[in-house]
Amino acid sequence: MLLAVQIIISKTMTKICHIFKKNASVLPGYIAYLLNNRVLDKVKYPRYVIVVTGSSGKGSTTALIAHILKTSGYKVVYNESGSNIINAITTLVLNHCNLFGKMTCDVLLLEADEKHLHLFGKNKMTHLVLTNITRDQTARNGSPDLVYDSIIHCVDDQTTIILNADDPMLQKTKLQFPGKIITYGLAKTKDSLQSPQNKSIDNAYCPNCHKKLIYHYYHYGHLGSYYCRNCDFKRGKVDYEAQKVDLENQTMTIQKEEIHLSKNILYVAYATTAAYALCDTIHIDREKIKEALNQKSLSAKRGKEYTLAGKKVTMLESKNENPLSYYQSLKYITKEPGIKTVILGFDNVSRRYQENDLSWLWDVDFELLNDEKIDKILCIGRFKYDVLTRLSYANVPKEKCIIVENLNDIPAITKKTKGNIYTMVCFDMTAILHKIMEEEHGNN
Repeated sequence: MLLAVQIIISKTMTKICHIFKKNASVLPGYIAYLLNNRVLDKVKYPRYVIVVTGSSGKGSTTALIAHILKTSGYKVVYNESGSNIINAITTLVLNHCNLFGKMTCDVLLLEADEKHLHLFGKNKMTHLVLTNITRDQTARNGSPDLVYDSIIHCVDDQTTIILNADDPMLQKTKLQFPGKIITYGLAKTKDSLQSPQNKSIDNAYCPNCHKKLIYHYYHYGHLGSYYCRNCDFKRGKVDYEAQKVDLENQTMTIQKEEIHLSKNILYVAYATTAAYALCDTIHIDREKIKEALNQKSLSAKRGKEYTLAGKKVTMLESKNENPLSYYQSLKYITKEPGIKTVILGFDNVSRRYQENDLSWLWDVDFELLNDEKIDKILCIGRFKYDVLTRLSYANVPKEKCIIVENLNDIPAITKKTKGNIYTMVCFDMTAILHKIMEEEHGNN
């Protein structure tokens, strides 16, 4: 009876939020959760409950999995908005239940915050996709080891784990988890490195014997092909390995099939490989997987393109407090041809807590922006002077940096800068810039 009441409350509150044009993803679940914080234990779930988590890449991976499943004829419920904490997931689940608490779908697919997997309890997840574990939101998460522990303690051997074997921190799951493990990763590419070129090396030692790992090559951070000289811990052979990764032409092969990449950036190759591995594991026809991934209309969640001041704008959502997320954006920008303008900044360090710890800025390789092909860097948001200070220590010339006091001045400023525009901003600033661009288009 209580479950039916909670379902009615969630659906009613969602409608009310929509009427008043408020965010309906969190509040309904919050109210239902207050009535009974074990409400999700009472729900009758569909055959597949697939959860995607990790420090970064989970949103892109979830979107690709959803796309493949939908085009294969499955009725999928997933958190497309990206709201991935307990209240938002409670809202999503209850809103797709009938009054008897049964979910009305074939697949529940969730992008889940790595610290909120406990909301299911045991025996709920049929499949868990792990993207990577890196330094991320340290004010909240602490060390990557603590994040890993919080994930692995929420899984039992009835769950199939699909993990990124290029991450030694995830590969150590083989030492601890008795259930079924499927691995994926990327083969060496022409962009792979013999030694790391960025600061974010979060896992340099063997999790088994604690000796330093030896790498055949790095992709970025601590992701790559590794082994331990002292014991038998290694990346080894993976179940789904993306080969012939060609970012320039946006192609790669999986299981000898050529697959299209929606963006010429390495994290998309990881997300695509993870999605392929998951869908093949649940026996989606490989031809349907290939067809879905190769659709020309398929776009990456990050890296969407717009126009501003008559120039192309590529929006790269860079996750605050995650140095590797910023590193991928920086590498993408510097590899793009031609002169460029960069917009960089944020209003809030986090949407989840008030600690404005900015130490992570010093872990980001902003030195990459000291590039002759970058015309100007616009520093925006509440912490624009902190960003400017960090750029000065990266030896970015002061004359290249512009402090933007009023965001509405961005269209006028970018009219005077050179080249296409690339934004490196967090999620909150993305919506603000969208609005500015829409207003600029309306005025023109």
